[in-house]
Amino acid sequence: MISMTPRKHIPLSLTLLTPAVAIVLTLAVGAGIFGLLGFSPLGSLYTFFVAPISRPDQIGDLFVKACPLIITATGLVFCFRANVWNIGAEGQLVFGAIFSGWVALSFPDWPAITLMPAMVLASIIGGICWAMIPALLKVRFNTNEILVSLMLTYVAALFIDWLVRGPWRDPMSFGFPLTKMYSDAGLIHRIDVPFVGSLGQLHWGVVGALLLAIAGSFVLSRTILGFQIKVMGDAPRAGRFAGFKPHLVTIGVMAIAGGAAGLAGMVEVSASMGQLQPNVSFGYGFTAIIVAFLARLNPIGVIFAGLIVALAELGGDYAQIALGMPKVVTGVFKGILLFMLLAGETFNRYHITWRRPAVLPVSKEQ
Repeated sequence: MISMTPRKHIPLSLTLLTPAVAIVLTLAVGAGIFGLLGFSPLGSLYTFFVAPISRPDQIGDLFVKACPLIITATGLVFCFRANVWNIGAEGQLVFGAIFSGWVALSFPDWPAITLMPAMVLASIIGGICWAMIPALLKVRFNTNEILVSLMLTYVAALFIDWLVRGPWRDPMSFGFPLTKMYSDAGLIHRIDVPFVGSLGQLHWGVVGALLLAIAGSFVLSRTILGFQIKVMGDAPRAGRFAGFKPHLVTIGVMAIAGGAAGLAGMVEVSASMGQLQPNVSFGYGFTAIIVAFLARLNPIGVIFAGLIVALAELGGDYAQIALGMPKVVTGVFKGILLFMLLAGETFNRYHITWRRPAVLPVSKEQ
């Protein structure tokens, strides 16, 4: 019989070792999958995780791929730390892109010093507005935020599809569902390093993502808000006894996560697309959940976890081109990684013991 006993103390070494073991096991299982598909396991792993960063300019592309993941996952860390399960970051990202796109398309003549801050503010407001729906429903009616936030993701996807095919479609797009291109002031430009030049697609939004993760770490570890989030997540009864209000914490962390996801949508569109289209996100909101847990709900760890997951995404593209491997293998990788992380979290929090069931003696009637 298997018994699970909660650990009284979780050592730091075990906490740091768990994600590392999860990554190693994921690579081992992935190598087995490659072998079953008829590919060289070692060669496939090289194509997945080494070839995409074999040149200096590809390093910049890696950070660009990780940028929306880092921003979104940093916000989700606040929710998950407070035991508020926001699964709708994908929809909040889309609404951030919609709100910032409205500003960019409505005021194309504004200078960059005005237009860019307005777009950033609008994207944050858009993400917060969409996140407030499940937050307020949870606070007022105790609805399940997992279901509500997830269903709203599909509403957001259909809404932006209607916008770019209807009222916001560019008349000169030859019928394609695209808006007009943003003005130059509404675009996030690439970074040119002196004496080196351009580092691939690296843009200033990456710098903002790194600063946001650092700021998130400071808030969680050095402020009263971070303390309230930790207490309400670990010991809700103690938090209520201390005078903390769980409803305000729920609304606060959902607002932070929604604002961060909305900002990620603005950065992704302004830096990589330059216009709105039906698919402004390629599953970043869902993938960011894996990033947050791979980082052990640590904003600084989100940076490294985002790079690891982004590397798997780029590796999937490389493997598809170089080896003819199905793109769905990337999704399999992410699923295995999440499974390994959840399994590792179980071993991290509980002592797992196996005990043979006791056999009671059978009394015979005389």
